[in-house]
Amino acid sequence: MSGVSPTVGGGRPETDLQRWDRNFSELLQELRVAQTGVQILFGFLLTVPFSARFSQATTFQTGVYIFTVVACAVAAALLIAPVSQHRRVFRQGRKAELVRRADRLAQAGLLALLVAMSGVVFLLLDVLVGLAVACPLTAAVAAVYVLLWYRLPRTLPMGPDEPDE
Repeated sequence: MSGVSPTVGGGRPETDLQRWDRNFSELLQELRVAQTGVQILFGFLLTVPFSARFSQATTFQTGVYIFTVVACAVAAALLIAPVSQHRRVFRQGRKAELVRRADRLAQAGLLALLVAMSGVVFLLLDVLVGLAVACPLTAAVAAVYVLLWYRLPRTLPMGPDEPDE
């Protein structure tokens, strides 16, 4: 039975189901940004082997490229999965479970996207300026992603009016 959740510190009065609906809607809005980015990146990566310069890639660069394409494909699958899963369980009364699972999928998808973005940065830098520069610059870019996506959000104080779920 879904009762009205208590309001603390001026929070919004809503039933549990309304809260899950709102959380899922907010998650889908967030995923739209990530999905668009990963799809554009994936499309770009799919064109790379057809460029004339790809034949000059080293075995190592080809391996990094393959790993990056796979990471991008996995990111796309994970970031799109909540939409597909919602279609599969639509009107089955499983919204809370769906939101929890979608959150985990989104987190995993963002991690895979971080790997893919780092792979692309590494490949471009390796080709343009060499391995000695590509390694530290890619590590710096990956550190920025980790800082912005994982570390910085942990520093935000929990508001009394917004439940975590």
